[in-house]
Amino acid sequence: MPDLARPDLARPVVASLATSMAGTGLAIALLWPEQIWLFFAAALGAVLLLLGLAFPVPACMAWLLAVGLTPDMWLGEFLGTGMAAAIVAALKLAGLMLVALTLLRYGPAGDLFNPGFAFAAMFAAGLLHGLHPNLDQGESFRTFLGSAAPFAFGFVRLPPKWSRGIILTVLCIPLASVLLGAGLAGLGLRPLLVEGAGLRLQGAGHPAFLGGFALTASCAALTELLRTGATRYLLWLTLNLTILALSGARAPLAIGIAIIGLALLLVPAPNLSWPRRITLLLGGAVLAVILATAAGLLATTGLLTSIRIFNLLATDADNLSGRDEIWPIFQAAWDASPWWGWGVGAGKVLVGLDTPLARMLGTTAAHNEYLRIGVEGGYIGLGLLVVCFVLWSARHLRVLCGPDRWVMLLVMIGFAVHSSTDNTLIATTSSVLFAWIAAVFARGAHKESYR
Repeated sequence: MPDLARPDLARPVVASLATSMAGTGLAIALLWPEQIWLFFAAALGAVLLLLGLAFPVPACMAWLLAVGLTPDMWLGEFLGTGMAAAIVAALKLAGLMLVALTLLRYGPAGDLFNPGFAFAAMFAAGLLHGLHPNLDQGESFRTFLGSAAPFAFGFVRLPPKWSRGIILTVLCIPLASVLLGAGLAGLGLRPLLVEGAGLRLQGAGHPAFLGGFALTASCAALTELLRTGATRYLLWLTLNLTILALSGARAPLAIGIAIIGLALLLVPAPNLSWPRRITLLLGGAVLAVILATAAGLLATTGLLTSIRIFNLLATDADNLSGRDEIWPIFQAAWDASPWWGWGVGAGKVLVGLDTPLARMLGTTAAHNEYLRIGVEGGYIGLGLLVVCFVLWSARHLRVLCGPDRWVMLLVMIGFAVHSSTDNTLIATTSSVLFAWIAAVFARGAHKESYR
């Protein structure tokens, strides 16, 4: 059997596959002319397949950037809900194809405790135990693929250049989203700021998604700053933290500030001197005091409090995402099948898209991953997923070098906390987060602590 990890042997195999795809598409177009679009789709797929194999790093970077720009949101507004769902599916399929291509190009890697195994076990248990009445097997399988896909790069022996490319892309995603959003706003197609207990920056997508991307980018910038001490990463950290604050995402902002503060105080990093750290900490503290004071002074005037971050500092806003209304529904479903749950994907069918509650909240998600996983996998599934995450993190943290190990430990703890208030595993932000984590873990496997 040829060694498909070798590019000179892998390319002919993929070329043959691409030719077969194009030939099949041509045959369909000749036999059924009304399906001519299948020929173009097959030809385009063949070209993209070859490009992905020849240039896997740029292909993965382009895919991750496309995910971060959330085309399903801004294109979906013009093309309709059906096309938005198709775009999400296409992005997920493209991600899985890239995993297959990178696996073909670089070879496999063992990832014994990969969290994807927990989702596979929950999917199988759901089929055996019985799915929720509103959930069919096809939707459960699609949700399983979407849930496990962000962890799939863990099974690839990724080279250092892949890690560098992914980290750079993660740093750029929030800024790229804001720039695209500004362009759409300039054309009068879509607002850059939206109302939600004050104005929120949404970029090209949604404020919550932008906040999630900015949190990951801030952690990525922090990691590189501690590793290298380079000023450019301090600039990236400042920019992404600012975008995070303007998005009005409260939990990600609080977690980001906690991770940054603890890392600057506790993480050993020879390339970032203590005078610089103290300066950064004091500067951040002074800025926080100024913001809080400004919010209090201007609360009665309406100035600045139209911006959500100031509004939240000046008021006691709570339950802004409707958690108090939707959590009881999920808890009741979990109580009805406490040990095995209702199958992967059940959390998506508890609240109908056309119900008054869904229209009021603008979502049917639980805003609590522990609650959602409890519904889908019960205590058994939730326990298995938590154990996989702990063992998976411990296994990879053990081989990380320098400050990477300690920052990633803080990130994992922050992720566990964040999961109690947001959709951290099913949202698009999870693809960006775990692609970055895969890049850091892969760098650790190569012992690339410092450039």
